[in-house]
Amino acid sequence: KMGVMGKCGARYGANPRKRAKKLLVSQHAKHFCAFCGKFAFKRKAVGIWKCNSCDKTQAGGAYTLSTPNSSTVRSTVRRLRELKQTGPKQ
Repeated sequence: KMGVMGKCGARYGANPRKRAKKLLVSQHAKHFCAFCGKFAFKRKAVGIWKCNSCDKTQAGGAYTLSTPNSSTVRSTVRRLRELKQTGPKQ
């Protein structure tokens, strides 16, 4: 019933356990690899993710492969790169 949070028992309260469970489940799950197209990314250390299929290593979040901030930064960098290549609009 409690899954990965069974080690906590009846301690800490229901809501903190639910929040911690969400992080732990995401941390131990396999994530999608954009390089080889498989669900093979596993967490090796805090912020370090490695694909077991194609052996690519990628920096990511502590509990998930991509964080909301990383997707924002990625889109901003892409937009600025496109703006630099096309030149300023007049």
